Amino acid sequence: MIHQPTNAWNTIFQQEGKVFTTPHEDMPKFVDMVTRNNGHAILDLGCGSGRHVLYLTQHGFWVCGLDNSPEGLELTRQWLHQEALSADLRHHQMTDPFPYADASFDAVLSIQVIHHARIAETRQIIAEIARVLKPEGIIFISVPQEKHQGVPQQKIEPGTYIPLDGWERGLPHHYFTEPELHDVFSAFSLKDIYCDSTRHYCVWGTKKEVFT
Repeated sequence: MIHQPTNAWNTIFQQEGKVFTTPHEDMPKFVDMVTRNNGHAILDLGCGSGRHVLYLTQHGFWVCGLDNSPEGLELTRQWLHQEALSADLRHHQMTDPFPYADASFDAVLSIQVIHHARIAETRQIIAEIARVLKPEGIIFISVPQEKHQGVPQQKIEPGTYIPLDGWERGLPHHYFTEPELHDVFSAFSLKDIYCDSTRHYCVWGTKKEVFT
């Protein structure tokens, strides 16, 4: 049975507002890489309250944002409206097939999102990322490498836990190893895997020319 994660972040956005407003530290690098690859259309998977949708739209890209939080999407719409910008925002569960045709995007961005699922579901999500990307399209994905300390968690499968307390109570967390990242991203030519300043794995790659 497909596990449907709780909508913990909808409650968080309702209570706390945008929460995240500063783009990831490597957004300038992402913009540069997509620009040098002649990219224009970008999918922000798990766009939350819009920090990267706003940033990328300000840099001239056409951005589509998917998220399962109506509250996060509404915050994004308000933020875009304040800046006289527009983007395509859709309420969507990432474990379902993405509402886009094959090869729709030049790049896919997903920051701290795809680990919120069982590993089999995450493989499905990554397959969808590959499907909607054009050949040689760019990915920039970040995921956690370390289990939260001080929060009681229930193990539901190897590497996947559900917090029993805190903001993300009930929301699955899969904690990746570097070999596992190479495995699940086998449809991509990985350019780099490293830890950012918050000790999360960052995965850079391009979709292979031949994808099945």
